[in-house]
Formats: sequence, structure tokens, C-alpha cells
Amino acid sequence: MSSSKDMEISRRGVLVGSAAAAALTTVSAADAQTAPVQPKPAMMKVIMKVNGQRRSLEIDTRTTLLDALREHLQLTGSKKGCDHGQCGACTVMVGGTRINSCLSLAVMHEGDEITTIEGLGTPDKLHPMQAAFVKHDGYQCGYCTPGQICSAVAVLGEIKAGIPSHAMADVTAKPQATNDEMRERMSGNICRCGAYSNILEAMTEVAGANA
Repeated sequence: MSSSKDMEISRRGVLVGSAAAAALTTVSAADAQTAPVQPKPAMMKVIMKVNGQRRSLEIDTRTTLLDALREHLQLTGSKKGCDHGQCGACTVMVGGTRINSCLSLAVMHEGDEITTIEGLGTPDKLHPMQAAFVKHDGYQCGYCTPGQICSAVAVLGEIKAGIPSHAMADVTAKPQATNDEMRERMSGNICRCGAYSNILEAMTEVAGANA
């Protein structure tokens, strides 16, 4: 049978051991909260021609074209909507071809000619598509409008160049600026206000003028 002295030592040992374990746990938790040192981002210089002007940037290689335009060049007309290439609010034109700028890295566009909504026209001298959007009320809240207009301009360019679409029964035929044709090509640009018919009217007017 254990003596009272043995029991006292055992209790003391338990208390000492518990205190030591608690101290170790505290140190481990503190170490766990220490943020690891993050490596510096890889930077790269890129030169682009944006709205007719040569622009030089040194940016993180992970920067999207949309963020480069908005955050580095302060061209905030192009909007960040879904940031997944599904809404078209970020649409700009690269060499006349429309792209979702949220899905494209800025460093991929070395030497490219980029046109944003700011480069199409000014309040004093609107681009014909901008003027048609105003005339036909092709916008409501206006958030998607810059992407809609850039896409609309590019769509008419695609039709004029003879680029086929899924709306064509015969992809070897010359496309026409019909209702179905323009709706199909503009389907990647979402308007949550539902101004689609007004946008189509604006495009139809400009297409007629260019015919």
C-alpha cells in the first residue's frame, strides 16, 4: 500500500508535468500564429498601346489586364463584374478583337493595341455606338454598359469581316447583321437590368449606317 509521502510526490509530479505540457502548448500556438515569410512577387515590365497612347508598367506577373487598366492606369470604365469571364462587364478590344480582360494577364499583351471604353469617344465627340446607346436607352444602371458597347463595336466588326457564328446555318456564307445574329454574338454580355432589346436597336442603327 502506498504511503502518504509517495502520494504527495505523485501529485506534485502530475502538477509539474501538467504545467510543462501547458507551457509547451502555449509556445506551439504562438509559433503557429507567426505568419510565414512570403516571397516577393515576380515583377515584369510590359509596354502596351492603350487608347492610342504608349503605356509602360512594371507589375506583378499575376496581374490581370483588367486590374492593370483599372488599378495602374486608372481607366475605370471597364468593370469587374463576375471576375470569371461570364458576364462581359470587363470587355475590351485587343487589336480590334474583344476579350474578357479579367481572364487575361497583362504581361501577355506586350506591344498590343488595347482599346477601352475611354478610347472609343469623348462626351463631346461620342462614338456612333455610344450615341446610339444614348438614343435608344441601351443602358439602365450603366454598370455593364462599357463592356456592352465595346462588345457591340467588335461584333459589327466581326460580321463585316465575315467571321461565322453559331447562329449561322451555313458557316461558309457571309454573315448579316440580323436580329438573331447580333443576339447570338452578344450573348456573353449580361445586362441584369434587361435592356437587351434597346441594345439591339442601337446596334441595328449603327449596322445600317455602316452597311
